[in-house]
Amino acid sequence: MTPIPNLNIVPFVSVDNMMKLVMRIGIERFLTELEAYIEEDFRRWEMFDKTPRVASHSPNGVIELMPTSDGTLYGFKYVNGHPYNAHTGRQTVTAFGVLADTASGYPMLITEMTILTALRTAATSAMAAKYLAPKGARTMAIIGNGAQSEFQALAFKAVLGIDKLRLYDIDPKATHKCAHNLAAYGFDIVQAKTPEEAVTGAQIVTTVTADKKNATILTDNMVGEGIHINAVGGDCPGKTELHRDIVLRSEIFVEYPPQTWIEGEIQQLPQTHPIHELWKVIAGNETGRSNDRQITLFDSVGFAIEDFSALRYLRDRLQGSGLYEELDLLADPDEPRDLFGMLLRSVKPNTDAA
Repeated sequence: MTPIPNLNIVPFVSVDNMMKLVMRIGIERFLTELEAYIEEDFRRWEMFDKTPRVASHSPNGVIELMPTSDGTLYGFKYVNGHPYNAHTGRQTVTAFGVLADTASGYPMLITEMTILTALRTAATSAMAAKYLAPKGARTMAIIGNGAQSEFQALAFKAVLGIDKLRLYDIDPKATHKCAHNLAAYGFDIVQAKTPEEAVTGAQIVTTVTADKKNATILTDNMVGEGIHINAVGGDCPGKTELHRDIVLRSEIFVEYPPQTWIEGEIQQLPQTHPIHELWKVIAGNETGRSNDRQITLFDSVGFAIEDFSALRYLRDRLQGSGLYEELDLLADPDEPRDLFGMLLRSVKPNTDAA
């Protein structure tokens, strides 16, 4: 007989255990399986509660909460974005998340999500490219070679078969780091000296920079017909990576329009400009790439349903792994109404005094 789980004990996945789980499964397999979970949830997009992330901005960055529910499970992620943290040896993005049972309100899982966010962002990019990138694409340029770049490369390899990379970063050390980390994964890698050199010959261009300002990572003359742009770096008001003319020339696909109009590349455009919701393409309600000459743009800002999918995938993969700790997180009085009595009983009587 399977023992009834103690619902007051909540599994917690630490950074150490997350790394062990990813490496046990294998990075490319993890990304492929995670992509399938995200795609499954995009197909049932209409079932979810949806709201733009709740953001608290400061001069140094932003702290955000990203909640959603499918009616059975509830998930949220706490995430920050502080681009200047790198100057003090800290991560630009850190995160943790919670998955809960909507019937009881009890949390079912607490986990680190710094690593998991990098994986889900890459898996979502690759999922979008399945529907938007040119058929048979083998070469991708990655402009911005920081913490997200290797995950993007491996997701596109695992899901689309990309095996040629053209890397560029304003800091050559970041490009060397990325090339070194990916050296054993079967890529043909070019370390470009300029962004123009990086995009030459690429069918897919991924922009994934960290600076929280309006920037021009790609200029209009750098983008020819028939490519797919995976714009990952834009994720808050006032931060863009693409010249406005590129956005105007592209067929634009987004996650959740109320959030993307505020945070994405399309914040440069009037809200009357036509865009497409990616979930409708995945669900078969709209067409993705329609011809070989088209420029497609996935204006990715990250949305809570993707984190929900990642939490759901993680919960399923934890079964029998042993790669979690048990947190005594929830009070469990013998009588649910007697929480105060539980507190009193926590102190043993002093029997030594006599």
